[in-house]
Amino acid sequence: MRAYRLDPAGGAIKLSDEADPVPGAGEVLIDLKAATLNYRDLIVRDGRYGGEQRADLIPLSDGAGVIAAVGDRVAADRIGQRVAIGFMPHWTEGPFSAAKQASALGGGVVDGVLAERIVVPASAVAVLPDDWSFVEGAAYPCAGVTAWACLFGGGGIRPGDWVLVEGTGGVSTFALQFAKRVGARVIVTSSSDDKLGHARALGADATINYRETPDWGAVAARIAGGAGVDHVVEVGGPGTLNQALAAVRPGGEVALVGVLTGFAGEVNTGAILMNAINLRGVYVGSVADLSTALASGVRPVIDEVFAFDHAEAAFDRLRSGSHRGKVAIRIAD
Repeated sequence: MRAYRLDPAGGAIKLSDEADPVPGAGEVLIDLKAATLNYRDLIVRDGRYGGEQRADLIPLSDGAGVIAAVGDRVAADRIGQRVAIGFMPHWTEGPFSAAKQASALGGGVVDGVLAERIVVPASAVAVLPDDWSFVEGAAYPCAGVTAWACLFGGGGIRPGDWVLVEGTGGVSTFALQFAKRVGARVIVTSSSDDKLGHARALGADATINYRETPDWGAVAARIAGGAGVDHVVEVGGPGTLNQALAAVRPGGEVALVGVLTGFAGEVNTGAILMNAINLRGVYVGSVADLSTALASGVRPVIDEVFAFDHAEAAFDRLRSGSHRGKVAIRIAD
């Protein structure tokens, strides 16, 4: 098979010919058809992910394909199933743990999906809806599941709730779509009026250009009636968290999922304490969450699809910041 690996010298990906993996007991071999990129893939590639990381890792976490072979103790009738692979193959359900986190694909030490084939536990996949493309399925494992966990993994959103979504990347776009599906009202921030227009086309009830409105947190609170929004999908990290705290109502929830502005910075802990704000860290979700999110019927927004031989261009597209929705790679027809 062909696979891309990180160049141990840093900064590049290299295509190599490798032996096909073989499924062991309880495992399945997947012929990968599509993969999608996340911001995480950029920081993994740049060596900024933190912790232990293999220098020659196969990158990318989000893939979909067809089960081509099975190992012992796996029913043969699973061959031919169209599936998406869980971000953490060992987190099938239940609470999060360090052991489950260690199985995350495409970061740390576990090879990812930028290859023609992969072996994973049979319990690590979710069946795709019949009418969905592999690209659509590959959009879900990280961004889709993360957005789902942000909105439904804590207190849960309800019809009429106000949700503040930061930006228009993969997680944020999914969050907008999920929130509108259940009847919530959504405010979207961006520095691009063009992207804000796209968010309104997807159903956003209000938009804020944060470059033109530095106090966008307070403005979002006013839009939501003055007390603040019920939920914030916080993707920026330390550079935006205090604005999120200004936007959310007392007793509301901020789901922290991103580090676009870095990993450390000052946080207004007084606001969290005095307003009894629920600040919840979200690190993707389980395979069960993936199945539930796929069952929502929300079709992902796809920005551009690149051929497998042009994977480098897909990274460039994501790094440009000009994408709207998911950047994808078609591995095979």
